[in-house]
Amino acid sequence: MTKPPLKATLTVGGATFISRIFGYVRDAVIFILFGANAGTDAFFVAFRIPNFLRRIFAEGAFSQAFVPVMTSHLKQDKSAFRRLIDHSSGLLSLALLFITALGMLTAPWLITLFAPGFNDPTQQQLASDMLRIVFPYLFFISLTAMAASLLNVKQRFAIPALTPVLLNVALILAAIFLAPKMAQPIIALAWGVFIGGAAQLALQIPFLLKEKCLPIPRLTGAKAGVKRIAKLMLPAIFGSSIVQLNLLINTVIASFLTVGSISWLYVSDRFVELPLAIFGVAIATVLLPMLSRQFVAANSDDFNNSLHWALRLTCLFAIPATVGLILLAEPIIISLMQYRAFTALDTQMSSLSLIAYGLGLPAFIAIKILAPGFFARENTRTPMLIGVSAIGVNIALSLSLLWLWHRQEWIGAHAGLALATSLAAYLNAFLLYRCLRQEQVLKQDIRYLGLLFKIVIATLVLSSLLLSLLPDPSQWAQWGVVIRVLVLTALIAIAVLAYAASLFLLGLRPAQFKYPAP
Repeated sequence: MTKPPLKATLTVGGATFISRIFGYVRDAVIFILFGANAGTDAFFVAFRIPNFLRRIFAEGAFSQAFVPVMTSHLKQDKSAFRRLIDHSSGLLSLALLFITALGMLTAPWLITLFAPGFNDPTQQQLASDMLRIVFPYLFFISLTAMAASLLNVKQRFAIPALTPVLLNVALILAAIFLAPKMAQPIIALAWGVFIGGAAQLALQIPFLLKEKCLPIPRLTGAKAGVKRIAKLMLPAIFGSSIVQLNLLINTVIASFLTVGSISWLYVSDRFVELPLAIFGVAIATVLLPMLSRQFVAANSDDFNNSLHWALRLTCLFAIPATVGLILLAEPIIISLMQYRAFTALDTQMSSLSLIAYGLGLPAFIAIKILAPGFFARENTRTPMLIGVSAIGVNIALSLSLLWLWHRQEWIGAHAGLALATSLAAYLNAFLLYRCLRQEQVLKQDIRYLGLLFKIVIATLVLSSLLLSLLPDPSQWAQWGVVIRVLVLTALIAIAVLAYAASLFLLGLRPAQFKYPAP
C-alpha cells in the first residue's frame, strides 16, 4: 500500500529533525571542546572527502539511478528485482572496497588536492592520518544509502531518516570520552566517524530482512539492469551533486584564507542543512519513488501534479526559513556554539557565512525537488549539463567576490564563497525549472501567484515581529546557556506562530497542501 505523500514527508521530516538536533549537539560539543583552529580545519577536510564522495556516488548518483530502475524491476518481476539488488550490491561493494583502499593509500595526495592551502606540514600530516581512519566511512555509508533506497521503495522512510543519529552519537561520545585519552585528542573524532559509519550500516540489516530485500552480493545476475544504472550514474554524478561540488570548491579556496575559515564555513553550512534536510531532502526522498512509479505507469498528469505539490510545499517552508536564518544568524550561533574554545570572533565570522548561505536556501531546496523530475524519467544528462554550468559560475563568482572582499578590505572573505554558492544555486534551480517547463513535464499553474502573495505577506509579518523582539547582540553574550537557548526557542516559536496565523487569516488552509491538490 502506498503511503500518502504528505504523511510520508512528515515522517521523513520528523525523523530528520531528530537526527539534525543530535547533529547540532555533535557540532556544539566539537567546537566547544576543540574550537575553530588548524586541528578542526584538518578534521573537517578529512571528513569532507569521504562524505563528499558518499553524497555524489551513493546518495547522489547511485540512488538517483538505482531507484527508477529498481522501481521498474519491482513492477515487472520480483525475481528480476531480487537479481538486480544482489548484482548491484555486489558490484557496489567491490568498487567501494577498491576506492577505500586507494583513498587510504593516497591520503597525503588527497589532502594536498582538497586543501592545497595547508602549508603547515604538521597540519597536513594530521589531516592525512585522520583521512586514513575516516575513509572506510565511505564503504559503510554508501551501502547504508543503498539500503535506504531499498527501504524507501518499500515505503519505509523513518529508519533511513533516523540512521544518521548513530554517527552523531558516536562523534559525541568520541569527543567526550575518547579524546582525553589520546595523545592527539582531535584524532578521536576520526575514530568516531569510523564507528558511526559501521553502526549505521548494521542498523539497516534487521529492517531489510523484515522487508525481505536484504541483498546477497553477487557479481552476476542482472547485467541489463546494472548497465542501465551505470549509464544513468555517469551524468548523475554531476547533476545530483552540484551543491556538494560547490561546497567542496569553497573548502579548497578557503584553505588559502585565514585559519578557521574552513570551520566557519562548516558551521554555517550545518545550520542551513537543518531546513534543507527537513524540507528539501524529506520531500525529495518521498518524491523520487513516487515520480518513478508514475513514470513507469505513463501517468503524466500525476507526474505534473506531484512536482507542483512538492513546489508548493517548498514555497511554504523555504521563504520564511530563509528570512529566519538571516535575522537569527548571530543569535543562533551565539546560543548554540559560543562557549569555551569557540570565541566571539568565530561567531561573527560564522554568522556572515550563515547569512550568505541562508540567502540560497530556497534554491538549494528547489534543486532537490526539481532534479527528481529528470531522474525519475531516467534523464540524468540534462541535470549534468546544467550542473556543469552552475559550477563554472560558482568558481567565477567565488574568485570575483574574494577579489572584491580583499580590495575593499572587508572582513570575512570566506562569506564571499558562501554567497557565490547561493547565487550559483539559483542559476541551477532556474535552469532545471525552465527545462521541465520546455519539455511540458511541468505545466503552468496560475495558483502560484496567489500562494506566493500570501506567503510573502506572512513572511513580512514574521520579519517585523522578529526585528521588534530581537535583543541587542551584546546582551546575548552576557546570558548563560539556558537563557540563550530559551530566548532563541521563544523567538522561533513566536515567529512560527505569527507566520501560521497570518497564513490562516489570509485564507490558507492545510488541506490545500495535501496530495493531490484540491
